[in-house]
Amino acid sequence: GGVWRGGQAGEDSLLASCYRRSMEEAGRLGARHIAFPGISTGVYRFPLERAARIAIATVSADLAKYSDLERAIFVTFDARATAAYQALLPII
Repeated sequence: GGVWRGGQAGEDSLLASCYRRSMEEAGRLGARHIAFPGISTGVYRFPLERAARIAIATVSADLAKYSDLERAIFVTFDARATAAYQALLPII
């Protein structure tokens, strides 16, 4: 991830890159599942809803690229984070 600096320092691209590179590594390893915390949303202060949108969009776009990868899991640590992800994800 990266430190939030107000949104004009390439933070969105850097965060997306973290998810993308993690997906690439999982694919390279032949992983079946991958789990993500809310990268950079803690002490680095990336806005939670913005980070969730980037995480879901990036992981969703890349999931089909890796045939072994069956599931991506977003791990949340409090009710606010859970609500942010649930608002963006369909219940499956």
